[in-house]
Amino acid sequence: MSMSHLYGRREEEEEGVEVESFEVTDWDLANEFNPERRRHRQTKEQATYGIWAEKDSDEDERPSFGGKKTKDYTIPVNFVSGGLRKTAEEEEQEEKGDGGSDDSDDGPSAPLPPRSTAPKKLQMGNFRSNLSQRFAGGIQSGKGIGNWEKHTKGIGQKLLQKMGYQPGKGLGKNAQGIINPIEAKVRKGKGAVGAYGNERTQQSLQDFPVVDSEEEDEKEFRKELGQWRKDPAGPGVKKKPKYSYRTVDELKAKGKLTGRSTATSAGELAQVKVIDMTGREQKVYYSYSHMSNKHSVPDEAPPSMSAQDQKGSGFALPELEHNLQLLIDLTEQDILQSTRRLQHERDVVVSLSHESRALQVRLDAERDAIQRMEAVLALVERFPSGETAPGERPSLQECARIFESLQTDYYEEYKTMGLADLAVGVVNPLLKEKLCSWDPLKDNTYCLEDIGQWRAILESRDLHSSAPDPNMDPYHRLLWEVWIPVMRSCVSRWQPRMVAAMVDCVDVWAHFLPPWILDHLLEQLILPRLQREVDNWNPLTDTVPIHSWIHPWLPLLRSRLEPLYPPIRSKLSNALQRWHPSDASARLILQPWKDVFTPGAWEAFMVKNIIPKLALCLEELVINPHQQLMEPFHWVMDWEGMLSPSSLVSLLDKNFFTKWLQVLCSWLSNSPNYEEITKWYLGWKSSFSEALLAQPLIKEKFNEALDIMNRAVSSGMGGYMQPGARENIAYLTQTERRKDFQYEAMQERRDAESVAHRGVGTGVPTNFKDLIQTKAEENNIVFMPLVAKRHEGKQLYTFGRIVIYIDRGVVFVQGEKTWVPTSLQSLIDMAK
Repeated sequence: MSMSHLYGRREEEEEGVEVESFEVTDWDLANEFNPERRRHRQTKEQATYGIWAEKDSDEDERPSFGGKKTKDYTIPVNFVSGGLRKTAEEEEQEEKGDGGSDDSDDGPSAPLPPRSTAPKKLQMGNFRSNLSQRFAGGIQSGKGIGNWEKHTKGIGQKLLQKMGYQPGKGLGKNAQGIINPIEAKVRKGKGAVGAYGNERTQQSLQDFPVVDSEEEDEKEFRKELGQWRKDPAGPGVKKKPKYSYRTVDELKAKGKLTGRSTATSAGELAQVKVIDMTGREQKVYYSYSHMSNKHSVPDEAPPSMSAQDQKGSGFALPELEHNLQLLIDLTEQDILQSTRRLQHERDVVVSLSHESRALQVRLDAERDAIQRMEAVLALVERFPSGETAPGERPSLQECARIFESLQTDYYEEYKTMGLADLAVGVVNPLLKEKLCSWDPLKDNTYCLEDIGQWRAILESRDLHSSAPDPNMDPYHRLLWEVWIPVMRSCVSRWQPRMVAAMVDCVDVWAHFLPPWILDHLLEQLILPRLQREVDNWNPLTDTVPIHSWIHPWLPLLRSRLEPLYPPIRSKLSNALQRWHPSDASARLILQPWKDVFTPGAWEAFMVKNIIPKLALCLEELVINPHQQLMEPFHWVMDWEGMLSPSSLVSLLDKNFFTKWLQVLCSWLSNSPNYEEITKWYLGWKSSFSEALLAQPLIKEKFNEALDIMNRAVSSGMGGYMQPGARENIAYLTQTERRKDFQYEAMQERRDAESVAHRGVGTGVPTNFKDLIQTKAEENNIVFMPLVAKRHEGKQLYTFGRIVIYIDRGVVFVQGEKTWVPTSLQSLIDMAK
């Protein structure tokens, strides 16, 4: 390339024409002086294997921006040669080269064509062929070992040293090195591994002298396979023919023809000409089946001329052999077809025998079913029909025995055909005829055994029917159509005040009645009668108390009686408008209803009708210590069990204790006799029950009276003071408070024991402090210790707004001047 040409190209660039520059670059210079240099980034495979790494066909080309090209897998693999057969020209060249040159492998090889004169693919192919020749057998032992390291920067040496290699010594556990190189086995053709027999080399047999049974079988097969062309006795000896015999049993066991099949395949019929060019030589087949069997027999060398002459000189009749073979094949085919036909006939016989047995079993079952149906029909015909005379009909007991026989002996037919429905037409008329003259109020057990017997026979245990239904259980239908009409007529004649007979009758029959029939009897028949009777009841004129004929129904009717209670309360309330507490009959009438009415309804009734009368009675009570009338007070206290504790305490607080404390203060201000005051105090307190005295408000009122007496004794009210009065009042106060404290402590202990007994193992309180904590949680009261606050070494606690401490199971509350012991209930009341 001349300089003027380059300058000319540059001038065209300056004129604005875009052209490619062909000037010589540094890469071209480096490539000319060092063709073997690395032209791109070294891959991991090249770094590991060096010159043995696989190379692409475009390695010598100039790098471009097109990216890495795909690998060409059509080129031969450059491993060590596995023994491919060389062509005749290559063998002749090698013989000439061996004979004409004694140069070692270290010397320079034949000069390669220059880069510019040979295609790159050809250059790479020559390089790979030379390389394969060098490593297949061209390298001589002991010469040029390790020269390849100059191409890999010593990576092979480094890898060997990492595996324990030491220079000057061999490899192996004992540095013994390799004895012989791996010997290659030349294969005859290009078939798969094992297609040409055993491929073990002599070296392998020496190193691993193991006799393989498969190898022996392969030898025997090869030996027998070659018998047709081998003549161990020589060509002049007359051959003795060998015959192969097969029995009919062997042919049946094998099940197919070993020779040529009589059924021609589709490929053979088509006679397609197939040209096989997969081998070294072109072969022509006339069907695909011949092509598929091309590797069944290994390629054999062509027989020698003497063998061909010998074969041609023999007596050969191929047409006769073919006809004989065809006859043999046809005979074998007939034998196999006969065998298959015989087996088919045997299978048909077995199948027919199984079918015959199944039909026989079915026939026996049908015959048995017919016999059972005839027996069932005979039993059913014994039932009375519409044409049967009344005297000839069987009794209930006989019908029951027939049904029991049907259930026990013919249960399947009884359930399948629904024979229980026969009872509607058979048993119902008989039972209705028997119950037509029955009075349930006089003899409530009449026909009870018969109904129980039919219940065991007919009831299907389906007790969920809630209404009359034509498809209901036969037993339910029997009761609904026969028993209920009798009871309906009986209830219509019944007087509700004669309660005992009807209650006993219903109680006796309740065990035999389904729930829905019992509900119908109580709700639709009996309850309306009771409602009409309650509407006609007058508590002022009737001498019989209403509870005497209502309460016996409580176990049977229970909550169904709720509609009767409002009219009863209304009539009682009207009757109590002119009542006075001195009349004890009201308490006798109302007491049976206390546990029947709900607590809310009962409390509202008492507040409306009884408490105002008692409050008026207490207001009229005159408290006179010298002449006291206690009857009005006793009239009020007789209602203690009828009124709730809170209502009675509130009544006493508003209408009694106010006047009582005023009388006490007035008496103490007029020079009293303290012994009489003490007796008067104890007498009034004894008029209260223990339950009332345990109430905090009642207790507080009596303690207030004690405080008034103590203040009167301490201040000297009234002038003159009896000797020992102060001591007596102080003793009385101390005694009363000690009793209260002991009672409360005992009550709390009882409560704690009951709680512990109910909640064993459920986190019950283990000490008095835990009990207080539990009570505080139940009443939503804050209970917690005061930080750094103690009294006589005892921890102080806040219980709501009260400060307390606990000492040996006793709670002490901070009073005005000292700590006062109190009960847990009083503590809760004060905290609230």
